[in-house]
Amino acid sequence: QVQLVESGGGLVQPGGSLRLSCASSGSIFSIYAMGWYRQAPGKQRELVAAINSGSGRSTTYADSVKGRFAISRDNAKNTAYLQMNNLKPEDTAVYYCNVGGVYYADTYGIGPSWGQGTQVTVSS
Repeated sequence: QVQLVESGGGLVQPGGSLRLSCASSGSIFSIYAMGWYRQAPGKQRELVAAINSGSGRSTTYADSVKGRFAISRDNAKNTAYLQMNNLKPEDTAVYYCNVGGVYYADTYGIGPSWGQGTQVTVSS
């Protein structure tokens, strides 16, 4: 099973930016599609963004983050990223990366590997 470590979370003011990273221990990271999820207190975990395997040319986003967040991957570094701009208080959550799901027709099915999560807090 792939080991994942997220980083980059923190406290930021509304309108600010953060970049989350998801580093994988596997040497064949490029074959996996992956997704970023988040879970706010009292809410269900939700998909924020996903990217297909290989080149990562296909991406999909939750409506609530379209135009503000960007998912990308660097297979040479076995790392995926989530660039978050114009952050809002409602973006406050624990963010998790997930690897190994099925990316098809701009949808992503949850894979077996999860990171430990990184806290993002948007507050003035």
